[in-house]
Amino acid sequence: MASVVGIVEDNKKIRDLIQRYLDMQDDFSCPVAVDSVEEMIDYLEEHAEPDVILMDIQLPGMSGIKGMGVIKEEYPDIEIIMLTVYHDSHKIFKALRAGASGYLLKHTSLPEIKESILKLLDGGAPMSPQIARKVITHFQDDNNKKDSDSNLTPREHDIVNGLVDGLSYKMIADRYDISIDTVRAHIRNIYKKLHVHSKAEVIAKSLKGEI
Repeated sequence: MASVVGIVEDNKKIRDLIQRYLDMQDDFSCPVAVDSVEEMIDYLEEHAEPDVILMDIQLPGMSGIKGMGVIKEEYPDIEIIMLTVYHDSHKIFKALRAGASGYLLKHTSLPEIKESILKLLDGGAPMSPQIARKVITHFQDDNNKKDSDSNLTPREHDIVNGLVDGLSYKMIADRYDISIDTVRAHIRNIYKKLHVHSKAEVIAKSLKGEI
């Protein structure tokens, strides 16, 4: 029996292209392709739920990450693959924590999207190579943190990661939904704990695995 796939994507060209491609495959049907989470929720209230939903992150109305949580709470059996242009670590792990079963970048080819859905339905967790690499690096970084004696809090580690990524204080504040004053307070604490006096020293210590 064909697996049923739904799409939430606000770019009509991409949405229609993927829907047409999946509908042409013998092992898939794609009866619903909408441009917002709200429309998908309306659809689910009136129709049988799909096996898999391909979902963008940046959408009109509710974001894909927030929407995934809403959908998974009501329909826990639906598997959701994020299909997005975003590849920063913050969004990747936010999506995975919210319940995403896979994470693909939008430059993924149509045959690769098909193979990723099949892999998911076979119990896998499909990810674009670039995303998989970031996940591996994240866990390697976690191990380095456990071995360090810097005593930074998890949020202070977040701030350090923001500095390493080249973000300004404002961008770090936006990334973690905190105020700039809070970022500055964390920076002061980080300087004290690491016995440094500049962002460059913090970044250097991080890159050397000393944090």
